[in-house]
Amino acid sequence: MNNQSFASSTLETIQWFVFLLASSVALPIVIGAIYQLDFVEVSGLMQRTFFTVGVASFLQGWLGHKLPIMEGPAGIWISIFSVMAVTGVQQGISLTESLQILETTMIMTGIFLFLFGILKISQWILPIFTPLVTGTFFFLLTVQLSGTFLEGMLGLQGNSEKIQLNAAMLAFITFFVVLGLSIFAKGWLSSYAVLIGIVIGWILYALMIGAESSIGEMKLFAMPEWFAFGMPIFDYSVIPIAFVTAIILISNVVASIVAVNQILGMKKQHYKDEVNRGTTLSGMNHGIAGIFSAIANVPLATSAGFISLTGQKNKRPFLYASILLIIIAFFPPIVTVISSIPSPIANAALMASFVQLVGLAINNVTLEKLDKRKITILGIAYLFGMGTMFLPTEVFAGLPSYVQNLFSNGLLIGTGLVILLEQLWRE
Repeated sequence: MNNQSFASSTLETIQWFVFLLASSVALPIVIGAIYQLDFVEVSGLMQRTFFTVGVASFLQGWLGHKLPIMEGPAGIWISIFSVMAVTGVQQGISLTESLQILETTMIMTGIFLFLFGILKISQWILPIFTPLVTGTFFFLLTVQLSGTFLEGMLGLQGNSEKIQLNAAMLAFITFFVVLGLSIFAKGWLSSYAVLIGIVIGWILYALMIGAESSIGEMKLFAMPEWFAFGMPIFDYSVIPIAFVTAIILISNVVASIVAVNQILGMKKQHYKDEVNRGTTLSGMNHGIAGIFSAIANVPLATSAGFISLTGQKNKRPFLYASILLIIIAFFPPIVTVISSIPSPIANAALMASFVQLVGLAINNVTLEKLDKRKITILGIAYLFGMGTMFLPTEVFAGLPSYVQNLFSNGLLIGTGLVILLEQLWRE
């Protein structure tokens, strides 16, 4: 009986580990392409991402909301990374300096989240996250990131200005493999659609185009580097961005906690304590991400789908898998192999996973009847949010830096507008 229990726990741990890995692997490659990082730098970013994801997931499961919910790189941070790369260049700031400012932004956001949680402010912010707000946020997130992902699929990230036909073809094959498996497959094929799609696309890419050039000498064991992009640069522009982002990120905490509790069959009247603890630990995890120059993590609501699909409701294997991911991060050769996934393939896998997010956005918006008030608020938020995304960044050049970074981000503009209008225009 003990042997059977051990075997079962081992398999569940491996399955959780693969899920953690599949959800963490693509975004560092996307960021690497946007900021023109070389292979060694992408490998370092991947190492630090695995480390921070493992630490964040373990801390939340042990001390935070205490649920088996993966912490993963947040989509909103990819949006912020993308916008600040462009606005930084317009302001004469190098890509490296933009990354140093982003370190500060993540740490500042962490401070706000920590205060919201420890002072129990987060429970009072909950009512502002209506279905209209969350639906608008998810929709604008997909609109803003779809451009970044599509550029990556076409091989346009970095210095390339022309579509790379072979890479683009393989990217679309990967996209449809991931999408097809997630929709039509059952069991483990559906659960690991992203991972399977990446492996297939990666193999085809290596056969048709060639693998990434390998690096020279490599240490077998290495600690994740602190402030790998350089020491943080403080800029007053990060304060409003950090504050607005912190408020919006609470919705990730709430959505994940509610979804997983429902899957686990835990009927509760309220989730205030879990939300407060989860927000506090999210603040700490953002600080860790800033210190280790990674991508800030948030609780991923997709964990509920994973638990539902696999039936794994035991928290212990999840904690073991988080520790395993931390351990893997200390071995650069393993991380380097994973880092060599081609950018078009990683972008394609992410694009496919965001299809479901569009559906989630529509479901949230239509959860309540759309009367004239809601349609008006929605229309204003969409028009100004998406309109901002199409404005050339040069139009903000004459404004203060904090205004540039905030007002050039259509995701923050649209989400901020729908929150503001819903609170000012009461039914």
